[in-house]
Amino acid sequence: MTDRLRLLVALAVSTVGGASCYEPLRRPPGYEGGMPDIATVDVVVPDTTAPRDVQVPVDIQPADVPNMPIDPDAACAAVSSVATVERQPVDIIWAVDNSVSMEPAIRQVTMGLNNFAARIGMRGLDYRVVMVSYRSRTNPVTIAGGQRYGVCIPQPLAGDSNCGNGPRFFQSSVDIRSTQPLEQLLGTLAQTEGYRVGQERGGESWRAFLRPTASKTFVVVTDDESRMPADEFERFAGGVNPRSRSFTLPPGVLDASWMGLFTGYTFSALYGWGSDTDPSVRCTYPGGTTPPSSGPTYTTLVQRTRGARARICDGATAWGPFFDRVATAVETTSRVSCDLAIPSVPMGMVFDNSRVNVEISSSGSTTRPGKVANVGACGASGGWYYDNESAPRRITLCPASCEQAQAAVRAGSTTAVRVLFGCQTIPG
Repeated sequence: MTDRLRLLVALAVSTVGGASCYEPLRRPPGYEGGMPDIATVDVVVPDTTAPRDVQVPVDIQPADVPNMPIDPDAACAAVSSVATVERQPVDIIWAVDNSVSMEPAIRQVTMGLNNFAARIGMRGLDYRVVMVSYRSRTNPVTIAGGQRYGVCIPQPLAGDSNCGNGPRFFQSSVDIRSTQPLEQLLGTLAQTEGYRVGQERGGESWRAFLRPTASKTFVVVTDDESRMPADEFERFAGGVNPRSRSFTLPPGVLDASWMGLFTGYTFSALYGWGSDTDPSVRCTYPGGTTPPSSGPTYTTLVQRTRGARARICDGATAWGPFFDRVATAVETTSRVSCDLAIPSVPMGMVFDNSRVNVEISSSGSTTRPGKVANVGACGASGGWYYDNESAPRRITLCPASCEQAQAAVRAGSTTAVRVLFGCQTIPG
């Protein structure tokens, strides 16, 4: 009988007596190129044949041949196993301005943060939420001679009915001044002078609540401009606060001293912007008034990190879409683990660490990066390496290949990374 089959040669394997059998595929007459990975084949199998009697005339389909076959010049077949790619956790840090003018926005934050957290959870992400804003169950409240509005997040995020902390929620009670959210984020994070518990612009440290492997998202809610520039928030060298000589600040979030804690962070904000093209234009409230500033610093950070934003002038109608866009940005920028356990070798095969390859599928394309010796040998073209050359248990993707895997997983691919067994390892 004759069956016409489409075979992925990289995944084709036959066994005889329980052992893997790799049978050469003959090039068709007149074909001078390397053996393709994918071909349409006619398999002619007499009724009483053994696998070695299979005759395989190959009909080349050029449109189906990948750019990088596993082994174009040698007979090779392989079987694959899907590597488990896990999402890393996400930490989301909110800073909410406590000015009296912020009362409507604070009400929306209080009512909506639990639903926002639920949105993150429904996307399969392990999340934690930090709130950096003054905690108060009653509003307005008088602080240092002035009226302020506090934030009180209810259960289930809160650990109790008194706006307390919970397993996924931590609030640092800080009186956030209208022009100082970025400074107070940095200062309370590191507990530098002027920002410690009991000090006028300070509050509890929230550094220990962050997880080293989690992606980081900052969300600022204010109607004013930051007096700290965007570049300083990211790259400040650390030391005396240039705007308050008695206070000190740690290095900016992208400084090397943070050991990559905020690398790849996202910044989102709800503030006073009014134009898609001119960052100096303020939005207009329904009554015709405008906020104190358009917040150009926040526009810079949102655009620089591809975060989400909404206009404070739009009131309650802005919040549902804003929460959704922030949640989407959190998911889009969430990291995947690129340190992968080597999956089980398929039955009938013996593991050979010199005959292993990695395949990454993303947006309809497939690549097979080469193996390199270690992380130091990783380059712009990507690659992968073993945790232990003599007795490998894990495979780590180089940064460039890791980014490709992240794109595949975010796109919803369930087979984004495969480990192929049986063909000579492609060198990086």
